[in-house]
Amino acid sequence: MTNTALILIDVQRGFDAAGFWGPRNNPGAEANIKALLDAWRERRLPVVMVHHDSPKPDSPLRPGQEGNDFKPELDGARPDLVFGKKVNSAFLGDVDLDAWLKTRGITSFVLAGIQTNFCCETTARMGGNLGYDVTLALDATYTFDLAGPDGAVLTADELARATATNLHGGGFAAVKSTKDVLAGLR
Repeated sequence: MTNTALILIDVQRGFDAAGFWGPRNNPGAEANIKALLDAWRERRLPVVMVHHDSPKPDSPLRPGQEGNDFKPELDGARPDLVFGKKVNSAFLGDVDLDAWLKTRGITSFVLAGIQTNFCCETTARMGGNLGYDVTLALDATYTFDLAGPDGAVLTADELARATATNLHGGGFAAVKSTKDVLAGLR
């Protein structure tokens, strides 16, 4: 497991703005994110923390705003790498994540964070395409209800199930629970 990084995607205070995002799922996500972080730190495994720097003027994730800060669960994290991005994939951020991982001999990573169906799924898909062994800790992610082009709303739980199906069925990533990921570290 020494070549397995934990990549925490957009675990930011701005996602607590329920009035902006709407209903979310998985209220236990932050506790699972913290459990993964604690396990990685305890074993001195590589940790990457990514934050979304939204260019949208009304976004709670704009740089310089409190919402751009990491959530308290990441306090004291001491990550090996921290960087920002303006798009969904962490592979298209302010740092060349692929090069950083390869330089360190990292061939696999576990993903957790926000939002399940956007930044987590996109990063998992790109990681799979780049040849990494990717695991998504599904219960260490969450998302929000979302309306489709026809106005029909899919619940956050439905979107999370769709992400799990896309990643598993497409061979992009293994989808596991935090408990199963932690059991694999032993």
